[in-house]
Amino acid sequence: MNEETVSASRPTRPKPGERRLQILQALAAMLQEPAGDRVTTAALAARLQVSEAALYRHFASKAQMFEGLIDFIEATIFGLVNQITTQHDDGMRQMRNISHMLLGFAEKNPGMSRVLVGDAIVTEDDRLQGRINQLIDRIEATFRQCVRNAVAQGRLPPDTDVGARADVVLACVLGKWLRFAKSGFRRSPTDGFDLHFGHLFV
Repeated sequence: MNEETVSASRPTRPKPGERRLQILQALAAMLQEPAGDRVTTAALAARLQVSEAALYRHFASKAQMFEGLIDFIEATIFGLVNQITTQHDDGMRQMRNISHMLLGFAEKNPGMSRVLVGDAIVTEDDRLQGRINQLIDRIEATFRQCVRNAVAQGRLPPDTDVGARADVVLACVLGKWLRFAKSGFRRSPTDGFDLHFGHLFV
């Protein structure tokens, strides 16, 4: 056996950062399995065919793995929010498109919806729920700004209760997320969007 054959038969080592991504992808995949069982590091390691020690070379704890997922959720959602608010000046249209995007994100990423509603992290480190609470607060602040824009543009009356209007839209989004997660991902969060949300954006 020559040196080239030995080199070719040796398994390719993941590039820096690639293994971290693989771990997060596997975690997200496990979260979207219908059974919804609590994810353990042992099960995660088995899925990746590595040892638990190998996981901890990339993440100090399971909580840190979930934080990686939350980082992805936050970056994706607010990157899309920025696109929407840049493309559309109309405050009501901004609020409609952001609401639809939030529901679509959950639909495309079922495991992430369990993180967003707190179901997947209920038995994990308390700081994870704190991170989700902050993310939800940022979404509410975004809706508030949309309502302010709509008032300034004459699309809503000057005496509109900005906080109450934003709160109702947020509650509808959260309710759709929760129903999707609790139904085992059978109840699409975007189904009936115009029927259920239409009156909020006129």
